[in-house]
Amino acid sequence: MSVRTQSSEQSAEAVHRAGFACFVGRPNAGKSTLTNALVGQKVAITSNRPQTTRHTVRGIVHRPDAQLILVDTPGLHKPRTLLGERLNDVVRATWAEVDVIGFCLPADQKIGPGDRFIAKELAGIKKTPKVAVVTKTDLVDSKALAEQLIAVDRLGEELGITWAEIVPVSATAGKQVDLLADLLIPLLPEGPALYPEGDLTDEPEQVMVAELIREAALEGVRDELPHSIAVVVEEMLPREDRPADKPLLDIHANVFIERPSQKGIVIGPKGKRLKEVGIKSRRQIEALLGTPVFLDLHVKVAKDWQRDPKQLRRLGF
Repeated sequence: MSVRTQSSEQSAEAVHRAGFACFVGRPNAGKSTLTNALVGQKVAITSNRPQTTRHTVRGIVHRPDAQLILVDTPGLHKPRTLLGERLNDVVRATWAEVDVIGFCLPADQKIGPGDRFIAKELAGIKKTPKVAVVTKTDLVDSKALAEQLIAVDRLGEELGITWAEIVPVSATAGKQVDLLADLLIPLLPEGPALYPEGDLTDEPEQVMVAELIREAALEGVRDELPHSIAVVVEEMLPREDRPADKPLLDIHANVFIERPSQKGIVIGPKGKRLKEVGIKSRRQIEALLGTPVFLDLHVKVAKDWQRDPKQLRRLGF
C-alpha cells in the first residue's frame, strides 16, 4: 500500500495537462469542502447536513503546468425519492466522463455500507484511475488515521480496485490539499488549458446565487428541513438610474418548501429568520459578484416537489 504524504519529484520535461476529476463519496464525506480548499475560494456550498449538493459544480485549479477541473457531485446514496434517483443518475453520468475519480472517505467514521455501495459501483468502472482520499484527518489521532488507511487499502483489495494513490487530507486545516492536486494532475491527459486563466467555476452566476441563498436558509433549520428547501432566482437586474460609481443589483428569489407548515419555520417569528437568511446570503453574494445587492426573498410552497417530476423540472433538477 502506498500512502502519500509528500510530493514526488516533478519530471524534468514540462508537459501541460488538463482534465476533469470528480470527488465521490457518501453524503457529508467532505467533497464540497475539499473542492473549495483546492480552488482556494468558495464555489461549492458546504453544510454539515448531508445531501446539500444538488448541482455538479466545477471548481478550476490553475497551475503553470496544468489545469485541474473539479466536478463536485451529489453524494451517491440509496434513493428514497424521485429527486434521490435523479441525483444518483447525475453521479453515474459524471463518473463516465471524468479522467480521474477521487473517492472520499472520512477519517473519523468506520467504512460502512454506504461506502461499500459506492466502492462496488466504482469497481465496475475499469479504465478511470481512482484515488482514495481520506478526509477530515484533523478529527482523529495518528493511530485512528493509520487504521483507516489500512481499512481503505483492504476495501480496494477486496473489491478488485487498484487505488492509484491513497491520500490523507484535511480540507479545513489545509493539510495535504496541495499534495492531493500534485497527485491528481499526473493522472490527467496532456493538453492545453480548457478554461481561461482566472475562471474558478463554470456555474452560471444565477445558480451560484441560488445555492448561497439555500445554504443560508439551511443554516438555522438543518434538523427540521434538511432536504425540503429549493431556491430559484427569478431575476437579476441592475437597478436603473444609478450613477456608474454606485451600481446596485436587484435579485428576486423564491425559497420553495414542500408543505405550508414549513413556511413558519423558514420565516421564523416576526420574519426574523428569513431576515437573517437575507443578510447572510447577501454578504456572500456581494463577495461573489463584487457589487452591492438588493435581495428580495419570498417563501413559497411547492407541494411534495421532491417526488413530482413536473416540479423537479421547474426547480432545475
